[in-house]
Amino acid sequence: MELTVNSLKNERAEWEKAGFRLPSFDVDKVKAQTAAAPEWVHFGAGNIFRGYIACLADELIGKGELKSGIIAADSFDTEVIEKIYEPFDNLALLVGLRANGGRYLRVIGGIADAAAAVGKGFEKLRNIARQPSLKMISFTITEKGYAFTDISGNVIPAVAADIGCGPDGELSTALGKVCAMLAERFRTGAAPIALVSMDNCSRNGEKLRSGILFVAEGWQKNGLVPEGFFEYVSDESRVSFPWSMIDKITPRPDPEIAKELTALGIENMEPIVTSRKTFIAPFVNAEMPQYLVIEDSFPNGRPPLEKAGVYLTDRETVGKAEKMKVMTCLNPLHTALAVFGCLLGFKKIADEMSDPDLKDLVYKLGYVEGLPVVIDPIIIRPEDFLKEVLTERLPNACLPDTPQRIATDTSQKVAIRFGETVKAYEQQGSAGKLTLIPLVIAAWLRYLLGKDDEMNDMELSPDPMIPELTAKLGGGDRASIRDILSNRELFGTDYVSAGLADKITAYYEKMLTGSGAVRRTLREALADIK
Repeated sequence: MELTVNSLKNERAEWEKAGFRLPSFDVDKVKAQTAAAPEWVHFGAGNIFRGYIACLADELIGKGELKSGIIAADSFDTEVIEKIYEPFDNLALLVGLRANGGRYLRVIGGIADAAAAVGKGFEKLRNIARQPSLKMISFTITEKGYAFTDISGNVIPAVAADIGCGPDGELSTALGKVCAMLAERFRTGAAPIALVSMDNCSRNGEKLRSGILFVAEGWQKNGLVPEGFFEYVSDESRVSFPWSMIDKITPRPDPEIAKELTALGIENMEPIVTSRKTFIAPFVNAEMPQYLVIEDSFPNGRPPLEKAGVYLTDRETVGKAEKMKVMTCLNPLHTALAVFGCLLGFKKIADEMSDPDLKDLVYKLGYVEGLPVVIDPIIIRPEDFLKEVLTERLPNACLPDTPQRIATDTSQKVAIRFGETVKAYEQQGSAGKLTLIPLVIAAWLRYLLGKDDEMNDMELSPDPMIPELTAKLGGGDRASIRDILSNRELFGTDYVSAGLADKITAYYEKMLTGSGAVRRTLREALADIK
C-alpha cells in the first residue's frame, strides 16, 4: 500500500483491514471544489497542522458540513511541501498514541492543495488571496514567526528587508508574505477575511496583528501599497485576528512508528530531516487529547468548527483558556521537564515522570505555584486539565516526545510560560515566595552553558538567542546575570525588580559546583516546599 489517492481507491479493503479510518468522501472532488472556491489557507505545514487542524477539515467534509479542504502553505521550509506533501497527494497519516499502548490509525484527506510560499507557489497563494470565497488564513508558524523586533527592540533584518521591498518584491518572512496576500486582496475588492493564529503563545491573535500591521504601516509610509491599505488591515470588521488556544502534543516522528507502519504493508514511511532541520514524515504520531478554543470573529464567515469539537467563544474566554494552559497547567511544566531533562540525560518526557524528583517538580510547579493564580475559563476546568496532564499525558510512555524537542526556542517561550505567573504574584505582593519558577529559570541559564550535570558536553537545541545569551553568561559575573534577568522582552517581567534575581542567581551558582550539582540543587529546592 502507498499513501496516495489511487492506493486508497484501489486497495481500500487492505487499508481498512489494517485498521485505518479512511476519508469518507471523494478526495479528488474536494480538490476540484477547493480550486474553484478556496475557503481556508494554513501557513505552517508541520506536524500539529497535519495531526490536528487538517483533521478538523477532514471531519467536517466527511459530515457534509464543508465542501472544500485546506490549502497548506509553508514559508519556512519548502522541502516539507516537496518531500512530504507532493509525493503523497497531500494526504497525511495520523497515528494516535493511546496511553494503554493502542493505536488510532487514520488517513487524513482534508488537505486539498499545498504550496511552498516561494516562486510559482507564492503566485498561487497570491491568486487564492484574491478570491472572495476565502474565509480564513490560519497559522502554526511558532512564536518566532510573529517576531518583528529582537529582544533589544531592533527591527529584525529580514522584516526590515521585506518592508523595504514592498509586497511585489522578494519577500522572506511569513509576516511579509501574508501581508502581500492581503495587499492582493485589497487591490481586488478588499473582501473581508480572518487571520487566525493557532500557535502556542499568549495573546496569539494580538501578536499576529501587531506583526502584520507593522509591515503594512511600513509599506503605506513608503508608498508601496495603495492608499487605504493600512486602514483596511487595521479594521477588524474587515480583517480580524481571532485569538485561540490550541493543545495537542505532536512530537517528532518516531522511527519505531515508521517500522510499525511498514509492517502493516505501507511503503515509504521513513522520517526525514530537511536541510532546515525540520523533522517530519508522511505520518504524524500524536497523543489523543486535543483542545482548540477560538474567538468567534470571522467577518467573511467560517466553517462550522464547533461540529468538529472546537470551542467557539469570546476573546475573554479564549484568553482565560490560554492562560490556564500556556502559563500554568501545561507549558511551564513542559519547559521545566525539557531543561532538567536535558541536563540530567533523559531522552523521553515520559521517562522523566518516573523520576521522583522531576515528578515532584512538575506536580508542585502546577499545584503549588500555578493553580493559585490560574484564571478559570469555565469551559475547561483547570483542576481537571492539570490532572489529565500530570496523570495521563506527560507519563504516556507511548508518546515519543523528548526534552530536547521541547527545549527548542526556549528563549521565545519563557516570557509566556513563566512571566505572566510571576506578574500575577507581583500584583499580590508575594513574588518573593516563589521557589520553583526561579529554579527553572536558573536551570535554563545553566543549560545554556552546554554542559550536563556530569559536566560533559551537551548539544543545545536550536534557539535564536543562544549566541547572545551565552556571550553574556560567559563572563560568569553576577552583573551579567542580573543584566539578563532584568530583560522584560526576554522574560515578560523584570526578575530584578520582582525581587527574584538573587534567588535565581543563587540556584544558578549552586548548579555550577561540580558533577551532580543540578540534581542536588533540585532536591534542596523541592525540600523547601511542603
